[in-house]
Amino acid sequence: MTARQLSHTEIQTSDASEHSQTLMPGFFVLLFIMLLYGRSQVAAADPVELNLWPGKPPGETQELPPEADQTKPDDNLVAGRRIIKLGNVSTPRIAVYRPTKEKDTGAAVVVCPGGGHHILAYDLEGTEVAQWLTSIGVTGIVLKYRVPFRDPERRWLAAVQDAQRAMSLVRSKANEWGLDADRIGICGFSAGGETAGLASLLADRQYDSIDAIDRQPFRPNFALLIYPGGFTAKGADSLRDYITVPENAPPFFFVHAFDDRVTVQNSLLLASALKAAGGSAELHLFATGGHGYGLRPTSEAITRWPVRAAEWMRERRFLDRKDNTQSGHPADHLPPHIRQISHYGERVEFSHDGQRLLFLNKQFGDVMEYD
Repeated sequence: MTARQLSHTEIQTSDASEHSQTLMPGFFVLLFIMLLYGRSQVAAADPVELNLWPGKPPGETQELPPEADQTKPDDNLVAGRRIIKLGNVSTPRIAVYRPTKEKDTGAAVVVCPGGGHHILAYDLEGTEVAQWLTSIGVTGIVLKYRVPFRDPERRWLAAVQDAQRAMSLVRSKANEWGLDADRIGICGFSAGGETAGLASLLADRQYDSIDAIDRQPFRPNFALLIYPGGFTAKGADSLRDYITVPENAPPFFFVHAFDDRVTVQNSLLLASALKAAGGSAELHLFATGGHGYGLRPTSEAITRWPVRAAEWMRERRFLDRKDNTQSGHPADHLPPHIRQISHYGERVEFSHDGQRLLFLNKQFGDVMEYD
Protein backbone atom coordinates (compact mmCIF):
# COMPACT_ATOMS: atom_id res chain seq x y z
CA MET A 1 0.00 0.00 0.00
CA THR A 2 1.22 3.50 -0.73
CA ALA A 3 0.34 6.55 1.28
CA ARG A 4 -0.09 10.14 0.29
CA GLN A 5 -0.74 13.25 2.36
CA LEU A 6 -3.96 15.03 1.51
CA SER A 7 -3.82 18.79 1.20
CA HIS A 8 -4.12 20.52 4.52
CA THR A 9 -6.22 23.19 2.84
CA GLU A 10 -9.02 20.61 2.76
CA ILE A 11 -9.04 20.25 6.51
CA GLN A 12 -7.87 23.57 7.88
CA THR A 13 -9.76 26.83 7.81
CA SER A 14 -6.76 29.13 7.87
CA ASP A 15 -3.05 28.98 7.15
CA ALA A 16 -0.10 30.04 9.24
CA SER A 17 0.35 33.34 7.42
CA GLU A 18 -2.90 34.64 8.87
CA HIS A 19 -1.53 34.19 12.38
CA SER A 20 1.61 36.18 11.63
CA GLN A 21 -0.23 39.33 10.61
CA THR A 22 0.19 42.42 12.79
CA LEU A 23 -2.77 42.94 15.12
CA MET A 24 -4.76 46.02 14.10
CA PRO A 25 -7.05 48.04 16.40
CA GLY A 26 -10.06 46.62 14.60
CA PHE A 27 -8.99 43.19 15.75
CA PHE A 28 -9.75 44.06 19.37
CA VAL A 29 -13.19 45.35 18.42
CA LEU A 30 -13.83 42.10 16.58
CA LEU A 31 -12.56 40.09 19.55
CA PHE A 32 -14.91 41.98 21.88
CA ILE A 33 -17.87 41.29 19.58
CA MET A 34 -16.94 37.62 19.41
CA LEU A 35 -16.77 37.39 23.19
CA LEU A 36 -20.21 38.95 23.49
CA TYR A 37 -21.51 36.59 20.83
CA GLY A 38 -19.99 33.65 22.66
CA ARG A 39 -21.71 34.67 25.86
CA SER A 40 -25.05 34.90 24.07
CA GLN A 41 -24.47 31.49 22.51
CA VAL A 42 -23.87 29.97 25.94
CA ALA A 43 -27.07 31.53 27.21
CA ALA A 44 -28.96 30.26 24.17
CA ALA A 45 -27.62 26.76 24.83
CA ASP A 46 -29.13 26.61 28.31
CA PRO A 47 -31.64 23.75 28.41
CA VAL A 48 -35.38 24.29 28.26
CA GLU A 49 -37.01 22.71 31.32
CA LEU A 50 -40.59 21.45 31.50
CA ASN A 51 -42.62 19.78 34.23
CA LEU A 52 -43.98 16.39 33.19
CA TRP A 53 -47.30 16.59 34.94
CA PRO A 54 -49.87 19.41 35.18
CA GLY A 55 -50.41 18.64 38.86
CA LYS A 56 -49.14 15.96 41.23
CA PRO A 57 -47.73 12.87 39.52
CA PRO A 58 -49.86 9.70 39.70
CA GLY A 59 -49.93 7.96 43.05
CA GLU A 60 -48.15 10.73 44.97
CA THR A 61 -49.39 10.86 48.54
CA GLN A 62 -46.37 11.69 50.69
CA GLU A 63 -44.35 14.87 51.11
CA LEU A 64 -40.59 14.52 50.80
CA PRO A 65 -37.85 16.84 52.04
CA PRO A 66 -36.66 19.40 49.47
CA GLU A 67 -34.83 18.12 46.40
CA ALA A 68 -31.07 18.31 47.00
CA ASP A 69 -27.65 17.09 45.91
CA GLN A 70 -26.81 14.36 48.43
CA THR A 71 -23.17 13.92 47.43
CA LYS A 72 -20.85 13.50 50.43
CA PRO A 73 -17.27 14.84 50.56
CA ASP A 74 -15.83 11.33 50.88
CA ASP A 75 -17.86 9.79 48.03
CA ASN A 76 -15.90 8.00 45.35
CA LEU A 77 -14.86 10.04 42.33
CA VAL A 78 -15.44 8.95 38.73
CA ALA A 79 -12.58 9.78 36.37
CA GLY A 80 -11.27 12.13 39.07
CA ARG A 81 -14.49 14.11 39.39
CA ARG A 82 -17.42 14.20 41.76
CA ILE A 83 -20.97 13.21 40.87
CA ILE A 84 -24.18 15.12 41.47
CA LYS A 85 -26.41 12.71 43.42
CA LEU A 86 -29.84 14.26 43.26
CA GLY A 87 -32.29 13.07 45.90
CA ASN A 88 -35.89 13.61 47.00
CA VAL A 89 -37.23 14.32 43.52
CA SER A 90 -40.97 14.94 43.78
CA THR A 91 -41.49 17.18 40.74
CA PRO A 92 -40.30 15.23 37.70
CA ARG A 93 -39.07 17.35 34.79
CA ILE A 94 -37.25 17.15 31.51
CA ALA A 95 -34.30 19.33 30.53
CA VAL A 96 -33.99 19.71 26.76
CA TYR A 97 -30.53 20.21 25.23
CA ARG A 98 -30.60 21.15 21.53
CA PRO A 99 -27.79 20.65 19.00
CA THR A 100 -26.68 23.48 16.77
CA LYS A 101 -28.77 24.05 13.68
CA GLU A 102 -25.91 22.88 11.49
CA LYS A 103 -25.74 19.49 13.25
CA ASP A 104 -29.42 18.95 14.07
CA THR A 105 -30.68 15.62 12.71
CA GLY A 106 -34.21 15.88 14.10
CA ALA A 107 -33.59 12.84 16.31
CA ALA A 108 -33.98 12.96 20.10
CA VAL A 109 -33.10 10.72 23.04
CA VAL A 110 -34.63 10.80 26.52
CA VAL A 111 -31.83 10.12 29.04
CA CYS A 112 -32.59 8.27 32.29
CA PRO A 113 -29.82 8.61 34.92
CA GLY A 114 -29.14 5.76 37.30
CA GLY A 115 -28.91 5.69 41.06
CA GLY A 116 -30.60 2.51 42.29
CA HIS A 117 -33.99 4.27 42.43
CA HIS A 118 -32.61 6.09 45.49
CA ILE A 119 -30.89 9.07 43.85
CA LEU A 120 -30.11 10.29 40.32
CA ALA A 121 -26.52 10.52 39.08
CA TYR A 122 -27.69 13.65 37.37
CA ASP A 123 -24.51 14.89 35.70
CA LEU A 124 -22.59 11.63 35.16
CA GLU A 125 -25.52 9.80 33.57
CA GLY A 126 -27.69 12.75 32.62
CA THR A 127 -26.47 16.16 31.55
CA GLU A 128 -23.09 14.91 30.31
CA VAL A 129 -24.87 12.35 28.15
CA ALA A 130 -27.20 15.00 26.74
CA GLN A 131 -24.22 17.16 25.82
CA TRP A 132 -22.61 14.23 24.00
CA LEU A 133 -25.85 13.61 22.12
CA THR A 134 -25.95 17.20 20.90
CA SER A 135 -22.42 16.75 19.54
CA ILE A 136 -23.74 14.08 17.14
CA GLY A 137 -26.78 16.12 16.16
CA VAL A 138 -29.31 14.62 18.57
CA THR A 139 -31.54 16.52 20.98
CA GLY A 140 -30.65 15.22 24.46
CA ILE A 141 -33.50 15.26 26.97
CA VAL A 142 -32.55 14.52 30.58
CA LEU A 143 -35.36 12.96 32.58
CA LYS A 144 -35.44 13.91 36.23
CA TYR A 145 -37.70 11.09 37.41
CA ARG A 146 -39.00 10.55 40.93
CA VAL A 147 -36.65 9.16 43.57
CA PRO A 148 -36.51 7.49 45.98
CA PHE A 149 -38.85 4.72 44.83
CA ARG A 150 -42.41 4.85 46.11
CA ASP A 151 -43.56 1.22 45.80
CA PRO A 152 -41.22 -1.35 47.42
CA GLU A 153 -42.77 -4.15 45.36
CA ARG A 154 -42.37 -2.23 42.09
CA ARG A 155 -39.42 0.04 42.67
CA TRP A 156 -39.43 0.95 38.99
CA LEU A 157 -43.06 2.10 38.79
CA ALA A 158 -42.78 5.86 39.45
CA ALA A 159 -39.72 6.06 37.19
CA VAL A 160 -41.45 4.23 34.33
CA GLN A 161 -44.56 6.38 34.71
CA ASP A 162 -42.36 9.45 34.36
CA ALA A 163 -40.50 7.95 31.39
CA GLN A 164 -43.70 7.08 29.56
CA ARG A 165 -45.06 10.56 30.18
CA ALA A 166 -41.77 12.08 29.00
CA MET A 167 -41.91 10.14 25.72
CA SER A 168 -45.46 11.34 25.06
CA LEU A 169 -44.57 14.91 26.03
CA VAL A 170 -41.58 14.99 23.68
CA ARG A 171 -43.68 13.64 20.81
CA SER A 172 -46.31 16.28 21.51
CA LYS A 173 -43.57 18.90 21.04
CA ALA A 174 -42.05 17.31 17.92
CA ASN A 175 -43.33 19.91 15.45
CA GLU A 176 -42.49 22.83 17.75
CA TRP A 177 -38.96 21.54 18.35
CA GLY A 178 -38.32 20.33 14.80
CA LEU A 179 -38.07 16.67 15.81
CA ASP A 180 -38.89 13.55 13.81
CA ALA A 181 -41.51 11.77 15.93
CA ASP A 182 -40.33 8.43 14.49
CA ARG A 183 -36.74 8.90 15.70
CA ILE A 184 -37.19 9.47 19.42
CA GLY A 185 -35.19 7.03 21.50
CA ILE A 186 -34.38 6.42 25.14
CA CYS A 187 -31.10 5.82 26.96
CA GLY A 188 -30.66 4.60 30.52
CA PHE A 189 -27.91 3.73 32.97
CA SER A 190 -28.14 1.15 35.77
CA ALA A 191 -31.58 1.69 37.38
CA GLY A 192 -32.19 4.18 34.60
CA GLY A 193 -31.46 1.31 32.21
CA GLU A 194 -34.22 -0.68 33.87
CA THR A 195 -36.49 2.35 33.48
CA ALA A 196 -35.59 2.77 29.81
CA GLY A 197 -35.93 -0.94 29.11
CA LEU A 198 -39.36 -1.27 30.69
CA ALA A 199 -40.56 1.91 28.98
CA SER A 200 -39.54 0.25 25.70
CA LEU A 201 -41.17 -3.12 26.41
CA LEU A 202 -44.32 -2.66 28.48
CA ALA A 203 -47.43 -2.74 26.32
CA ASP A 204 -49.59 -0.63 28.63
CA ARG A 205 -49.27 2.85 30.01
CA GLN A 206 -48.63 2.54 33.75
CA TYR A 207 -51.03 5.34 34.69
CA ASP A 208 -54.44 6.60 33.60
CA SER A 209 -54.28 9.10 30.74
CA ILE A 210 -54.89 12.64 31.96
CA ASP A 211 -54.78 14.93 28.92
CA ALA A 212 -54.11 15.26 25.18
CA ILE A 213 -50.38 14.64 25.67
CA ASP A 214 -51.18 11.06 26.66
CA ARG A 215 -52.71 10.44 23.24
CA GLN A 216 -49.17 10.45 21.88
CA PRO A 217 -47.30 7.10 21.71
CA PHE A 218 -45.26 6.38 24.83
CA ARG A 219 -42.82 3.77 23.55
CA PRO A 220 -39.46 4.85 22.09
CA ASN A 221 -38.21 4.06 18.60
CA PHE A 222 -34.88 2.73 19.91
CA ALA A 223 -33.18 2.08 23.24
CA LEU A 224 -29.62 2.28 24.55
CA LEU A 225 -29.09 0.46 27.85
CA ILE A 226 -25.76 1.03 29.57
CA TYR A 227 -24.98 -1.42 32.42
CA PRO A 228 -28.72 -1.88 33.16
CA GLY A 229 -30.06 -3.64 36.24
CA GLY A 230 -33.38 -4.90 37.51
CA PHE A 231 -34.31 -7.34 34.76
CA THR A 232 -33.30 -10.43 36.75
CA ALA A 233 -33.72 -11.40 40.37
CA LYS A 234 -30.49 -11.80 42.33
CA GLY A 235 -28.87 -15.12 41.42
CA ALA A 236 -31.56 -15.93 38.85
CA ASP A 237 -30.89 -17.09 35.31
CA SER A 238 -34.11 -15.77 33.79
CA LEU A 239 -35.91 -12.49 33.33
CA ARG A 240 -38.45 -11.38 35.91
CA ASP A 241 -41.97 -12.69 35.32
CA TYR A 242 -43.45 -9.33 34.32
CA ILE A 243 -40.91 -8.77 31.54
CA THR A 244 -42.06 -9.97 28.15
CA VAL A 245 -40.64 -8.98 24.80
CA PRO A 246 -43.21 -8.02 22.16
CA GLU A 247 -42.65 -8.77 18.49
CA ASN A 248 -42.60 -5.06 17.73
CA ALA A 249 -39.98 -4.16 20.33
CA PRO A 250 -37.66 -1.34 19.23
CA PRO A 251 -33.99 -2.09 18.48
CA PHE A 252 -31.74 -2.21 21.57
CA PHE A 253 -28.07 -1.39 22.14
CA PHE A 254 -26.38 -2.77 25.28
CA VAL A 255 -23.06 -2.13 27.06
CA HIS A 256 -21.95 -4.19 30.06
CA ALA A 257 -18.80 -5.54 31.75
CA PHE A 258 -18.38 -9.03 33.15
CA ASP A 259 -16.92 -7.64 36.37
CA ASP A 260 -19.90 -5.33 36.95
CA ARG A 261 -21.42 -5.77 40.41
CA VAL A 262 -24.80 -5.38 38.67
CA THR A 263 -24.72 -8.71 36.89
CA VAL A 264 -24.12 -8.83 33.16
CA GLN A 265 -27.02 -11.30 33.03
CA ASN A 266 -29.35 -8.30 32.90
CA SER A 267 -28.06 -7.44 29.44
CA LEU A 268 -27.39 -10.99 28.25
CA LEU A 269 -30.83 -12.35 29.06
CA LEU A 270 -32.76 -9.38 27.70
CA ALA A 271 -30.70 -9.31 24.50
CA SER A 272 -31.31 -13.05 24.05
CA ALA A 273 -35.04 -12.59 24.61
CA LEU A 274 -35.13 -9.80 22.04
CA LYS A 275 -33.41 -11.98 19.45
CA ALA A 276 -35.72 -14.92 20.23
CA ALA A 277 -38.73 -12.66 19.63
CA GLY A 278 -37.36 -11.62 16.25
CA GLY A 279 -36.17 -8.25 17.50
CA SER A 280 -32.88 -6.43 17.10
CA ALA A 281 -30.22 -6.30 19.80
CA GLU A 282 -26.57 -5.29 19.67
CA LEU A 283 -24.60 -6.31 22.74
CA HIS A 284 -21.13 -4.97 23.65
CA LEU A 285 -19.50 -6.97 26.46
CA PHE A 286 -16.15 -6.17 28.07
CA ALA A 287 -14.01 -8.23 30.42
CA THR A 288 -13.53 -5.31 32.79
CA GLY A 289 -15.01 -1.90 33.37
CA GLY A 290 -17.10 -2.18 36.50
CA HIS A 291 -20.16 -0.02 37.02
CA GLY A 292 -21.14 3.63 37.06
CA TYR A 293 -18.63 5.19 34.66
CA GLY A 294 -21.12 7.11 32.54
CA LEU A 295 -19.23 8.32 29.49
CA ARG A 296 -16.24 9.81 31.30
CA PRO A 297 -13.12 8.46 29.58
CA THR A 298 -10.66 6.35 31.56
CA SER A 299 -8.05 3.75 30.63
CA GLU A 300 -10.83 1.16 30.44
CA ALA A 301 -11.86 0.33 26.86
CA ILE A 302 -15.50 0.19 27.90
CA THR A 303 -15.58 3.97 28.37
CA ARG A 304 -15.32 4.36 24.61
CA TRP A 305 -18.83 2.97 24.23
CA PRO A 306 -20.21 6.31 22.91
CA VAL A 307 -18.21 5.73 19.70
CA ARG A 308 -19.95 2.40 19.19
CA ALA A 309 -23.33 3.85 20.11
CA ALA A 310 -22.97 6.63 17.54
CA GLU A 311 -22.03 4.04 14.91
CA TRP A 312 -25.07 1.96 15.81
CA MET A 313 -27.42 4.93 15.53
CA ARG A 314 -25.84 6.01 12.27
CA GLU A 315 -26.02 2.53 10.71
CA ARG A 316 -29.72 2.33 11.56
CA ARG A 317 -30.23 5.78 10.04
CA PHE A 318 -31.39 7.39 13.28
CA LEU A 319 -28.84 10.13 12.57
CA ASP A 320 -30.14 10.93 9.10
CA ARG A 321 -31.17 14.52 8.61
CA LYS A 322 -34.65 15.28 7.38
CA ASP A 323 -33.12 15.90 3.94
CA ASN A 324 -31.83 12.28 4.03
CA THR A 325 -28.19 13.26 4.50
CA GLN A 326 -26.28 12.08 7.54
CA SER A 327 -25.06 14.18 10.41
CA GLY A 328 -21.61 13.58 11.74
CA HIS A 329 -18.67 15.78 12.64
CA PRO A 330 -16.12 18.15 11.08
CA ALA A 331 -15.20 15.47 8.52
CA ASP A 332 -18.52 16.04 6.76
CA HIS A 333 -16.81 18.14 4.12
CA LEU A 334 -14.67 15.23 2.94
CA PRO A 335 -15.72 13.64 -0.39
CA PRO A 336 -19.12 11.93 -0.07
CA HIS A 337 -17.83 8.51 -1.19
CA ILE A 338 -15.68 8.35 1.94
CA ARG A 339 -17.54 6.81 4.85
CA GLN A 340 -17.81 9.17 7.80
CA ILE A 341 -15.64 8.56 10.82
CA SER A 342 -17.36 8.68 14.18
CA HIS A 343 -14.50 9.55 16.48
CA TYR A 344 -11.07 10.82 15.57
CA GLY A 345 -8.14 8.66 16.49
CA GLU A 346 -10.27 5.70 17.52
CA ARG A 347 -10.56 3.75 14.30
CA VAL A 348 -9.83 3.39 10.65
CA GLU A 349 -12.51 3.09 7.98
CA PHE A 350 -12.77 1.64 4.52
CA SER A 351 -14.41 3.82 1.93
CA HIS A 352 -17.75 2.55 0.61
CA ASP A 353 -16.05 1.04 -2.45
CA GLY A 354 -13.73 -0.92 -0.15
CA GLN A 355 -10.65 0.22 -2.04
CA ARG A 356 -9.18 2.80 0.29
CA LEU A 357 -8.42 3.11 3.96
CA LEU A 358 -8.88 6.44 5.72
CA PHE A 359 -7.42 7.48 9.05
CA LEU A 360 -7.93 10.72 10.97
CA ASN A 361 -5.86 11.65 13.97
CA LYS A 362 -7.36 13.13 17.13
CA GLN A 363 -6.41 16.69 16.31
CA PHE A 364 -7.98 16.44 12.85
CA GLY A 365 -4.69 17.70 11.53
CA ASP A 366 -3.59 15.01 9.08
CA VAL A 367 -5.70 12.84 6.85
CA MET A 368 -3.90 9.86 5.35
CA GLU A 369 -5.46 7.99 2.45
CA TYR A 370 -4.09 4.60 1.41
CA ASP A 371 -4.60 2.97 -1.99
